[in-house]
Amino acid sequence: MAHSMTAFARLGREADWGSLQLELRSVNQRYLDPHFRLPESLRDLEPPFREALRSRLARGKVECTLRFEPASSAATLAVSRERLEALAAALVEVRGVVSEAPMPDALALLDHPGVLDARGPDLETVKAEATALFHAALDDLIAGRAREGDKLAVLIRERLVAVNAQVAEVRRLMPEILERQRAQLLERLEAVKADLEPQRLEAELVLLAHKADVDEELDRLATHVGEVERQLGQKGPVGRRLDFLMQELNREANTLSSKAVVASTTRCAVELKVLIEQMREQIQNIE
Repeated sequence: MAHSMTAFARLGREADWGSLQLELRSVNQRYLDPHFRLPESLRDLEPPFREALRSRLARGKVECTLRFEPASSAATLAVSRERLEALAAALVEVRGVVSEAPMPDALALLDHPGVLDARGPDLETVKAEATALFHAALDDLIAGRAREGDKLAVLIRERLVAVNAQVAEVRRLMPEILERQRAQLLERLEAVKADLEPQRLEAELVLLAHKADVDEELDRLATHVGEVERQLGQKGPVGRRLDFLMQELNREANTLSSKAVVASTTRCAVELKVLIEQMREQIQNIE
């Protein structure tokens, strides 16, 4: 099953510690290219998130944005009585030695390291929730990529049917193509026919018929179409293989075009190249 590289997922979580919003967005890229925007307090989640992406995705530029808003009720201020008593004892001792030394006010005491403990939400709990949210969003993203891949596969298969129709049309025209080639050569040789040995004339006709014969090209086109169809049904990344097959299809279409000697065959070759280019553009977004 072909997966698109374009998808989007957004999930949120609210609790007494605050709220989390996580977004995953992916677009086409030749390789896996993850980018993270995480709050500084949750920055150490990036390595496991990055590893999870690598284990489940092969290609695509993936942007992960995590927003964290602590609840106002989750923040508390706690005074360390033990630390404050130790500081007060030290100040008494200082005053005993330097009686004129000014004493700090209450705010200055609170500002002393260790006296005031500004407690926020339990970050370990928040990290666990963010991790669960990330994996759920990644599931949604992969499901979205699969749905988009199904749509791309439908469009590609429609063009495969059209390619087969063009191949069948050229096969139908083959007798006319070969006869036209033979007639053109005879016209060109008419003026010098008297000077050309019959065996040489026949050899030229055989050679021309061989050059005009596109059976091999048509067979390879049909083979490549079948392989594209097979790849669309495979599990795992198939984008690079499909891209290679588009190059092979295009090569055969170009050869067919160069051998075209009737207008209808030229039109078939042009239509083939249009269909192949349309598939190539769609395949650029397949993982």
